[in-house]
Amino acid sequence: MNSEPCRLTIYLNREIPLQDFEVFEVGVSFQEQTKVANLIPNLQNLNLTVKIMSIGSSRGIPSKRDMRRQHWIAEAIVGDETASVILTLWDDQIRMFKAGEVVEINGGYTTLVKGSLRLNVGRGNRAVKVDKEIAEVNTRNNLSEKTHIQIPWELSEARPFKSRRRHR
Repeated sequence: MNSEPCRLTIYLNREIPLQDFEVFEVGVSFQEQTKVANLIPNLQNLNLTVKIMSIGSSRGIPSKRDMRRQHWIAEAIVGDETASVILTLWDDQIRMFKAGEVVEINGGYTTLVKGSLRLNVGRGNRAVKVDKEIAEVNTRNNLSEKTHIQIPWELSEARPFKSRRRHR
C-alpha cells in the first residue's frame, strides 16, 4: 500500500486539464479522538485518551469457550475533561495500568451492561500508557451512572404478519 497521494488530471474535451485532484487509496482514513461525553451505546472503532481515576478489585469468571479456564475482570473509572465512564479491563490489562495514569485507547467500543454504559477494549485493539497530561477529570458527569434503555431491533409490532412455511 502506497501512502503517498498520486496526481490525477481530468481533461475537458480531452485537451485542456480541468483540475488536478489528489487521490488517496480506498480504506485509508484519519481517525480523530473522541471525547468521553460523546459516547453512546453500541459505538465501535473509538479512539480516546482518558485518565484512570480508580481501578476496582478483580474477580474471576469462567471462560465461555473453555469452562476449565478462568478470566479476570475489573472495572476502572476513566474520563477526560468532559465526562467519565467505566472501562472494563480483562486479564493482563488489570496489571498493566494504575490509577492516575493516562491511557490512549485505539479501536475501543461501547456496550450496555444492565443499562449501564461501558467502554471496552477488544482483543485486537490496544490500550497503552502515554505521557500526555489530563489535568482534571469531570467525574460529576459519569455516563455509567445514567440508565440507558436498549431497544431490540426486532419488535413484535414491527412484523405483524407471521411468515408461513409451505407444508408438503
